[in-house]
Amino acid sequence: MKHIVLAALVLVCATAMIAQTNAPQTASNPVVSTVRQLEERQSKNLIGAADEMPADKYSYHPTPEQMTFAHLVIHVTEANYGQCARVAGEQPREIKLSETDSKEILTKAVKDSFAYCEQVLAKADDSTLGQAVTFSGGRPGTRAAALIYLVAGWADHYSAAAMYLRLNGLLPPSAQKAPAK
Repeated sequence: MKHIVLAALVLVCATAMIAQTNAPQTASNPVVSTVRQLEERQSKNLIGAADEMPADKYSYHPTPEQMTFAHLVIHVTEANYGQCARVAGEQPREIKLSETDSKEILTKAVKDSFAYCEQVLAKADDSTLGQAVTFSGGRPGTRAAALIYLVAGWADHYSAAAMYLRLNGLLPPSAQKAPAK
């Protein structure tokens, strides 16, 4: 619950800051516009992390209790499809992936999930955020909650991916220097 409240606070603050700097572009849909901007950055980071991790390290997990890197990629994919479907007012689709799938299959799946979210967010607007949706386990919520869970999930998942990369001597995408122009 603390994570959700914190994510909501971050989203509200980010929305206010972006709305001030980009007022004409985001004034009518400040929340969805902010999530679109966050998706652009987080998709690069999470897809970049999936690309960066060597195929033979997809089975890596720091402790027996933690998920493998492959499981993390699957989890991101499932979360994207689930939360973005809720934002769109659609039923989440069932994803059939396995931790034993190849790196190529898993990275394509996570890329496709972000492409789906981009399509959903391109059509979304703030006027529908109060509409009811159903979360796993039958929990009721709103489309706004789905957006907040989505953004909080990206931050959580990327921090885990960055940790897994660093524990394997690799730099996460956000720590890499930009290529010289």
